[in-house]
Amino acid sequence: MPSWDKVQGEIKAAGSVHDVVRRQHLAKLAEVTGRNTIVYYSGWNEKQFLVSQGLTGAEVNDSDKNGFMATIHELDRSRGLDLLLHTPGGNVAATESLVHYLRAMFGTDIRVIVPQLAMSAGTMIALSAKAVLMGKHSSLGPIDPQIMGMPAHALVAEFTTAADEIRKDPAAIPVWQPILAKYPPTLIGESQKAIVWAEQMVREWLATGMYLGEPDAESRAAAVVSELASHELTLSHDRHIPAEKAKEIGIIVEMLEADDELQEAVLSVHHACIQTLAETPAFKIIENHMGVGFITSVRMAPPTAG
Repeated sequence: MPSWDKVQGEIKAAGSVHDVVRRQHLAKLAEVTGRNTIVYYSGWNEKQFLVSQGLTGAEVNDSDKNGFMATIHELDRSRGLDLLLHTPGGNVAATESLVHYLRAMFGTDIRVIVPQLAMSAGTMIALSAKAVLMGKHSSLGPIDPQIMGMPAHALVAEFTTAADEIRKDPAAIPVWQPILAKYPPTLIGESQKAIVWAEQMVREWLATGMYLGEPDAESRAAAVVSELASHELTLSHDRHIPAEKAKEIGIIVEMLEADDELQEAVLSVHHACIQTLAETPAFKIIENHMGVGFITSVRMAPPTAG
């Protein structure tokens, strides 16, 4: 006769209705591709009121490594990895560490699938793969790193503008003083180093992954980075870069619309993940096609009026 603890454990393992449906679609996607599949989904859009109140964890961070370790543990790594990404980006150091770990587990047999948004550090992760699968509804973003929640390129540009205007007209000092006083003295140096760091990483990942074996791998990698890392060209850290533009600048993009069965399977997983993030306390989902998940939850308490 099953014990109380055993049955209780089975109920907890089965999860909510959202978990059951999401896992079914995730297993179906792996069946369609014949590859290991992991979703990495952040709820920064679905729980904006919590993010605006200072909730952290939506971004790529070092805690995510635990989720990937758990979901990769028993996978047959010879089947490669399809990673579904939906993230606003995050910490450069955590991104570097995560890509290093994924490559240690799967080599370069990694595809990144972007059903909707993989911004900033999410784009950096996508560029470490051998190909990026996107639909007409998908977007990547600029890879300029964030410092104190602000684009490093924008910070450097603002300080450069301030220095130029003050050099030309010292009377501008009172105008710029309250603006520059908000930032610590080392901020510009840290921003410049973060920019160089991010660009070097992505160039190396492209040359050793997406363009591996190509005679012009280094120049192709440099061209992509020059487009995505240039604040002058992208204009905004939030710039959405669609699949056609991504292909235009040299990223190897496979269109989901080219395979109806694959597109349906991917979007079913996407919708199941988004509904989980929107309708449950789940805030970040890292989960594989075998049902092993690492889900971060928060207390859902929307702001009250008055």
